Amino acid sequence: MSDKKKKASKANEQSVGHSGYSIQPGKETILSGMQPTGALHIGNLEGALRNWVDLQDSYEMFCCIVDWHALTAEFKDTAGLKDRIYVMAVDWLASGLDPEKCAIFIQSEVRAHAELHLLLSMMISVPTLTRLPTYIEKKDEQGMDSYGFLGYPVLQAADILVYGAHKVPVGKDQSKHIWLANDLAKRFNHYYGPTLVEPSTLLTKIPLIPGTDGKKMSKSMDNHIAITASEEETSAKLKRMFTDPQKLRKNDPGRPEVCPVYKLHEVYSASENIAETIAPQCRSGELGCVDCKMRLAKNLNETLAPMREKRVEIEKNTGFIWDVLRDGAVKANERTEIVMDNVRSAMKMKYHD
Repeated sequence: MSDKKKKASKANEQSVGHSGYSIQPGKETILSGMQPTGALHIGNLEGALRNWVDLQDSYEMFCCIVDWHALTAEFKDTAGLKDRIYVMAVDWLASGLDPEKCAIFIQSEVRAHAELHLLLSMMISVPTLTRLPTYIEKKDEQGMDSYGFLGYPVLQAADILVYGAHKVPVGKDQSKHIWLANDLAKRFNHYYGPTLVEPSTLLTKIPLIPGTDGKKMSKSMDNHIAITASEEETSAKLKRMFTDPQKLRKNDPGRPEVCPVYKLHEVYSASENIAETIAPQCRSGELGCVDCKMRLAKNLNETLAPMREKRVEIEKNTGFIWDVLRDGAVKANERTEIVMDNVRSAMKMKYHD
């Protein structure tokens, strides 16, 4: 076995070693998280949630509602944060996350995230942080170049490392975030010995889900379709959706390869063999845009129907939602205390033993 593999193996053993907490033997650990920004949309569903639901059977999974991360943009007004956390938890459960299979919890209710974030912040320079893609891309949007925003990637690394997470499911465009977590784990292990698991990306294929304006779907751009929307609201949003700009009238030939509506058909109408049905009819002009959108609305609403029904049942018991979050936090705290006990030992910071 190579030195690198021995080191990783040792870190894995230590991160789950001693405590009353029992992990599932033979299963690697995954950490996933989202900021509580309100009702999720179908881009979130297809880009992350469906994958999480599949992974919860194969991994020990921790699903974190990252409210501290949300503060980097919303620290001035936190009045609606609790409601947004609740809505996100309901969306996760309605989409198929099972609290019997994974821990669902709120980031700020697991204080070890903050402790490890502080310790890791000593091991990275300010110039390095200012060169990270997330900082460069979003610094002009923030309106305030805060210390919290600058240190956001370090907190994100702590989110991952504090669970001894082996993998983080992300799309290719997010792999830089995991690179930093891996790099900080390597630095820690170099200074203090093999303690932290060095995580890797679990790359997932994410289907393209355009917004109603043809751009990337986003709540901030109000071009999204919420998974909480009714059938009528969903159909109305799709009816106004952009299509091929060259197809102005029903009989005009269309170009499905550039049409955002067709991109959604690829996800929600796959059973119709759209390459042989919708695409030729679009190119010939036989299929008008309104009819095309209504076919999509029917299929999308049928896809979302089980989630909508489950959501109605879940929301009949508000207490259940908060119980799920509390129970998830208990499990998360038990897991992170094992990792942090090893971190403190490695750093010679257990002063009262």
